[in-house]
Amino acid sequence: MATTASGQTSTTRPDPEPSGWAIFAAVILFVSGTFGLIWGLGAILNDKVVTVGGRGGVIVADFTTWGWIHLVVGALMILTCFGLFAMRGWARWTAVFFATLNAILQVGAFPAFPLWSLTAIALDVIVIYQLTVNWESARA
Repeated sequence: MATTASGQTSTTRPDPEPSGWAIFAAVILFVSGTFGLIWGLGAILNDKVVTVGGRGGVIVADFTTWGWIHLVVGALMILTCFGLFAMRGWARWTAVFFATLNAILQVGAFPAFPLWSLTAIALDVIVIYQLTVNWESARA
């Protein structure tokens, strides 16, 4: 409680601090976004780097197009994780949106490298789970 100049007491609430689950989701979102950003950059600069042993390409378009998409989505995921660290409500649903979008985008690259796509989808599912199930306990 704080006392004002007129002698009245006011209750000031401290800013909510993120719980361990919110921090965990933010860190995993950062990691997943960084992976997407690096993969996208590699596909843009030299699409031969991201191919695996001469296997098939992506489902739609080409590696360079997918590189730009992953670069942009990865960068937005990284920016959103800072909103999660600050416990902003908008960041929760934005993170869920980008994690879902990233998981869907991984399906397009699945034929080229299935293990990488499955790993990225698993990270996105972890973020979605933590932000939808454990958020209320983080705000309490």
